[in-house]
Formats: sequence, C-alpha cells, structure tokens
Amino acid sequence: MAEDSTNPLHLSLLHPTMRPSNIRRQIASAAARLIAEEGMRDYGMAKRKAARQLGIGPNEELPTNAEIEEAVRDYQAIYFADEQPEQLRTLRSATLELMVELDRFKPYATGGVVDGTAGRFSAIELQVFADSAKEVEVFLLNNGVDFDSRDPRRPDRNSPETTLLFDWDDLPVELSVFPAGLERSRSRERMRAESLRALLDKEEETE
Repeated sequence: MAEDSTNPLHLSLLHPTMRPSNIRRQIASAAARLIAEEGMRDYGMAKRKAARQLGIGPNEELPTNAEIEEAVRDYQAIYFADEQPEQLRTLRSATLELMVELDRFKPYATGGVVDGTAGRFSAIELQVFADSAKEVEVFLLNNGVDFDSRDPRRPDRNSPETTLLFDWDDLPVELSVFPAGLERSRSRERMRAESLRALLDKEEETE
C-alpha cells in the first residue's frame, strides 16, 4: 500500500531531509487554504495551525507574512479566479464609503483591501487616529453603529488603544484606534481614501 504523503506522521518523518524552504512552502500553502476557505484572518494563527496540521514541529522556521500573502494570491488565482476580483471591488468600495464617514479620524485602509488578497471572508481593516478611543466610540454610537471592542493581547507603544468590531453594509469591520501622535509612525502597508479612490477609478477604466 502506497504511503500517503499528506499524512502528518509521514511528513514529520521527512523533515530531517527536507529543505527549510520546502517546509515553509508547504506551511504557506496550507495556511493560504485556511485563509481563503475558512476565513482565518490572522496570518500568524494560520501558519501555526497549518504547521500543526502538517505535523511540523514548533522548531521549524515558519513562512514570512509576505510568503503567506503570495500563497494566498496563488490559491485565489487557482480556485477563486471568477469571484475574487468582484469581491475585492465590493470590499474596496465599502471601505472607501466608510473612510469618508470617518474622515475626521484620518483613516487608513490596511489588510487585504490594500494588498489585493481580500476575498469572501475578509474584513474591512482600518486604522484611525484620535485623542482617545472614547472619541471614536461616541462618534459611532451617535451614528447608530453598535460595536464590540477588543483590546490588544500584548500591548506596547505601537499597539492600538483598542479595536472596534462592527458591520458596515453587511461586511465585517475591524477598526483599530491609535493615539493621534502615532499616525506618522505606522509601518504596515496602508492607504488613504484618495489613493483607494484612484485605485478604484483605475480598475473601472481597465474593465
């Protein structure tokens, strides 16, 4: 009987002779499926779960977020080529509408809406900047938006004060609220409303 190469035990037996780059590719591919098919949004959680599913030990080097992003693009191109572009446009349009509403808080779009990997399970991810999170919470409540809040698990000086979770146009939103003084110190790939609008206009021109 042939050995099943996808069996975790079989994979773990191969690890001593497998190149680290091959292991990372396997983890990235499995993580991409979790993100695209099961809606897992956190890259770190996705690659750790993928490694466990493959029977890969905790001492192996995990793929970078850039490798995960590339694997997600490849997965979507193979399995969601017909639907993903339209889902991305829908998310980008809704993101722009929300950014206009939140203009006083200097919103930036981040995540899959910016890098182009957003799909059926993706959330609208925004960063906003205010003197206090309470200011943003009051604004949302005054506009009839109900929300939940999630505080950072390991807060540091670059962490959001809180993340507000709610729905906008039936789409999930993760709104990270940072102190106003951190606006210029953020390093994650992000986009202002005018850049997102230009991107949508360009997409329309090429259709």
